[in-house]
Order: sequence, then C-alpha cells, then structure tokens
Amino acid sequence: MSESKALIVVEPEREEKETPIHRGWVLGIFLLGAFVTILNQTLLNVAIPHLMNDFNTSASTIQWLSTGFMLVNGIVIPISAFLIGTFTTRQLFLSAMTSFTVGSLICAFSPSFAVMMIGRVIQGLGAGIMMPLMMTVILNIYPPEVRGRAMGTIGIAMFFAPAIGPTLSGWIIEHFSWRLLFYVALPIAILDIILAVFFLKNVTKQTKPSFDMPGFLASTIGFGSLLYGISEAGSKGWTDPIVLTTIVLGVVFVLLFIARELTTDKPLLDLRVFKYSMFSLSAAISCIVNMAMFGATILVPIYVQNIRGYSPLEAGLLMLPGALLMGIMSPISGALFDKFGIKPLAIIGLGITAITTWEFTKLNADTTYSTLMWLYTFRMFGMSFISMTIMTTGLNQIPRELASHGTAASNTARQIASSIGTAVLVTVMTRRTTYHMGEYQNTVTSTNPSLYDSFQSLSAAFGAKLGGSVEQGHAYAISILNGLATKMSTIQGINDAFVVATGLTILALIGSLFFRRVPHGQNATRVVEAAVKKAVPVTEVRTGGK
Repeated sequence: MSESKALIVVEPEREEKETPIHRGWVLGIFLLGAFVTILNQTLLNVAIPHLMNDFNTSASTIQWLSTGFMLVNGIVIPISAFLIGTFTTRQLFLSAMTSFTVGSLICAFSPSFAVMMIGRVIQGLGAGIMMPLMMTVILNIYPPEVRGRAMGTIGIAMFFAPAIGPTLSGWIIEHFSWRLLFYVALPIAILDIILAVFFLKNVTKQTKPSFDMPGFLASTIGFGSLLYGISEAGSKGWTDPIVLTTIVLGVVFVLLFIARELTTDKPLLDLRVFKYSMFSLSAAISCIVNMAMFGATILVPIYVQNIRGYSPLEAGLLMLPGALLMGIMSPISGALFDKFGIKPLAIIGLGITAITTWEFTKLNADTTYSTLMWLYTFRMFGMSFISMTIMTTGLNQIPRELASHGTAASNTARQIASSIGTAVLVTVMTRRTTYHMGEYQNTVTSTNPSLYDSFQSLSAAFGAKLGGSVEQGHAYAISILNGLATKMSTIQGINDAFVVATGLTILALIGSLFFRRVPHGQNATRVVEAAVKKAVPVTEVRTGGK
C-alpha cells in the first residue's frame, strides 16, 4: 500500500495585511442593530387605535404603517445578496442603520399619516437588509463547528425584542404619547452607529455583481404583490377581488423571477442554493415552523383580549415569560447544536411544540390566565430548540461564496411563510367561528321543544326582572344568548385554528426525521485557506489513494 500525495504550491504572501477582525465586536454591533429594528416592528401594533384618532383615519388606512413596512422588507430582502456583493460590510451596515434612524425620527415628528408612512418606508429599507447582512457576516467569520452558538446569540435579539415589545408598548401608550415609541429607538440606533464607525470591520467580499434589472422588477412586483395579497386575505377573505388579483399577479411574477434567475449567467438571487439537500429541507421545515409560530402568536392575543377582556398590557405580560425564555435558550440551543447536531434538537423541540400547541385546542371560557401563561411559555421553550438551529443547519451546507444568496433565499421564504401562516390561521378561525355560530342558531329554534320552552321561561323572567313586557324580556334574552353564542363560537374557531397549527408542527416533526449531518466544505479547501493566511510557501495535502 502506497500513499499518493498532491502538492499544492502557494505563493508567498503578497497581499496587504488585513486588519484582524474581533468577532465579539462584530457580533455585538449586529446584535444591537437587529434588536432595535425588530423591537420597532413589535411596538407599533398596540398604538394603532391611538394613531387612528390622532390622524383621523380608518383602521384599514392606518394598517398600511405595518403593511408598507412589511412590503419594503419583502422587496429589499431578495436583492440583499446583490447589495452585499456590491458594498462593503461597513457601508451597508451604516447605510441600513442610518436609514432606520432617519425613518424613526420622521415617524416621531410626523404631523400627518402621509409623513409617517414615508418614515415607515425609510425604516423598512434599513431594517430589511439587517437580518440577511448579519447572517452572511456570521457565516463568514465563524467556522461551521461553532456557528450554532453564534447564530443562537442572534436569537437573543430576535426573541428578546418581540418579548418586551408589546409590554413596553402597552405601558408607554397608557402613560405617554405614542411618539415615545419611536424616540426610544433613537438613542440605541445612534449608539450602534457610533460603535460601528469605530469598531466594525469589513467582513464580506465585494464581488461587484452586475445588476439584473429584469430580475429586480420581477422580484419587486412578485414578492410585493404576493405579500400584500396574503396579508389582506386574513381580513378580507381569499375570494376578495383585490386579494385574488394581487396573489395571482404575485405568483406569476415570482415564477417569472425564478425562471429568470435559473437561466441568467449573473442572477440577482442565485437559486442554486436549493440544490443542497439539507438547505432545501431546512428551508421547508423552517417555513412550516414559521407558519405555525407566527399564526399562533396572533391567535393568543385575540383570545386573551377580545374574548377574556384583558388589556393589551396584560396580554403582553402573559407572553413575556415565554419570549424571554426563548431568548435565554437560543444560545444554549446553539451550543447543543454544535455538539449534537440538528436531529435530536429538532425532534425534542418540535415534539414539545406539537404537544403544547395541541393543548391550545382545548381553550374554553374559563381557562385561567396562569394556565395560558404556562402553556405559552412551554410552547416557546420547545420553539427555542428549533428557531435558529434548523436555519443554521441548512446554511452550514452552503459554500462561502453563496452565503449571501443562501441567507437572502432563506429569509425571503421565511417571511412569505410567516404571512401565509398568519393569513391561513386567521381565515380558519374566522370561517370556523361562522360555522359554529350557525350551529348555535340552528340549535336554539322552535323545533327544539326543550330549549324553546327554556328560552320562553328565560324571556318571561327577564321581563319580570326588568319590570317590562314579555317582549322586552324576549329581546334582552336574545341579546344575552347571542353574545354567549358569539363568544363560544369564537373560542371554538380559535381552537380549530390551533388544530391546523398542530398539524403543521407534526408535519415539520416528520420532516425533521430526514435531517442528517453534512460535511462543512472540503477539507483540502480549508487547509489551503489556512496556508494562505499563514503565508506558507508550500503546503502538502494528503488526498489518499492506493
């Protein structure tokens, strides 16, 4: 047995010395930027009734402050790979944070809805690039062996910000002006910009890609229309003409975008990332998880506030422990991922999530506040094992030169999935509520003698109690029963929506059984890269053989 050897000659170092990158500073700066942008997204929802009064606009109009922000994100994220390849890390980060800061300032001072809408669009431009850029930077500065811990640290910002957002927003609205919601973001954003100016180093490489204008137009129209149509479907219904038109338009242009990117030599978003099996599987499972998670996050506040009558602040406090636990567990889950891989974490996390989501299908008019809090907290505990780790396992398989395209594709898919999940679960809740209401109405009729007699007795009792006629008692009894039927049918509709969410979670759990460990690139490539950095003249790489 003899062993062949391949000699790879590396010329002595001729390039300029690179400034060493301090990972801690880079991660901290991006973490602060992500925290403030995500926090801002969660602060506004509670303030919508106050904004309607101050700007004298309808709910559908004021909702554009959230919809517009989301649409700008949906347009920016797919082109983030081009932006990352065109500009340096510092240029892109400072531009994103400056855009977000200027937008926040405009919103804080806005005298009208139109001015505030401009501020939200400018905010969205900055926030849209933040997550893809941060994930690309992490993929560049951390090796796959410890990347789970770094991505888990990102989860602190992703989950801690939404944790305190509703609670902080509710407290501010109760005691101060809604304008303070935007002022609180300014000092954090300005501090982050200052830190970036002094400590942020360039990490990503400028590849100077050519701009694919047809791809950009197809992406903008496609993802913009699709996200708008899906976001409106939950409230207007899937058969609404505007919803149908925008969704069909979105699907057509997204398909055109895919066809363009697969056939052009220099794509705006390189869809070759989906040829990597674990990336495709993790993206699909991550989308399913997002559909279940974000949709359910809408259902719980509806039950707590609309059915049980708790205040927005109380609703925020109910969800706070779970979101905080998720933020605490995120880096721990990342460390476990580095040690054990994704499969055991996915099975444990999705198993806990499926069980707790099923428990939410048993809500009734007497479910206690503490029961809801414990259920939601344990559900978030299960989610903490999978929220960042599933995405990381897919990105780990992507070659470094495709990192920005992988993060852009992953974030785009997740955003669309979140919108679809919210719209689908709200639609299920609405339709099933109508169905259950119809059942109650059909049950309490004159053809049901026992119930009809009880209703007549109740009407007479109300009439006597109110000191009026039987007709007055009859009308009062109808209003009471109608209110109870509406309440019970809504609870049942929410329970049915959680059944769908449970089904999605089980589907993701089944998919996670196909996860496997994959090699993180080729060993020879890593050895050569290490040799170049150390300026070793000649490197000998064993390739094996007989």
